[in-house]
Amino acid sequence: MMSWATLSVFVPTFLFVSLTPGMCMTLAMVLGMTQGVKRTLWMMIGELVGVGLVAAAAGAGVAALMLRQPELFVLFKWVGGAYLVYLGIMMWRSRGRMAIPSELNAGPPASRLQLAMQGFVTAVANPKGWAFFMVLLPPFLDGERPLLGQLSLLIAVILTIEFASMLVYATGGKTLRNVLGKSGNVRLLNRIAGTLMIGVGLWLALG
Repeated sequence: MMSWATLSVFVPTFLFVSLTPGMCMTLAMVLGMTQGVKRTLWMMIGELVGVGLVAAAAGAGVAALMLRQPELFVLFKWVGGAYLVYLGIMMWRSRGRMAIPSELNAGPPASRLQLAMQGFVTAVANPKGWAFFMVLLPPFLDGERPLLGQLSLLIAVILTIEFASMLVYATGGKTLRNVLGKSGNVRLLNRIAGTLMIGVGLWLALG
């Protein structure tokens, strides 16, 4: 299906890229702070579905066609970015379902579907992600071997590494919450998380 030599180069390459702070990793850290690691898993599911679709499209050559329709990406980017900025502002003000409640009766947290869609949109609406996979995947695909088997293996490796990286960032967010939570600085924690969320939204919309 694929040589061990190829995998031995691909794994550390993508591991380095995945661990580098980016939109999805920052989002995982923010939700780790405000929602906890367990609930952040729903965002990760949506993000992994989005990354898998983008990687598969890039490997199959569809990404080249998608990038020729920049107006679709611009619309998707602005809508997704504006939504994340809105959530960040609400979190900064300690309001909304994404924020850490200061009272036990502050209302229900974000739903699983909301978290999953947030991860999916962040992964799919980023043109840089499409372009990145277009550049990264082709050098590791052997034209003399079946494409489907190679692409399936590479995507499985990508999703495994991506999940592990997001888990690291979400755990870091939970640790920060525990540290600040002990001193009662819920508002400060919401403002940190809200600022990061606004940054992710602007990154998505303007990047």
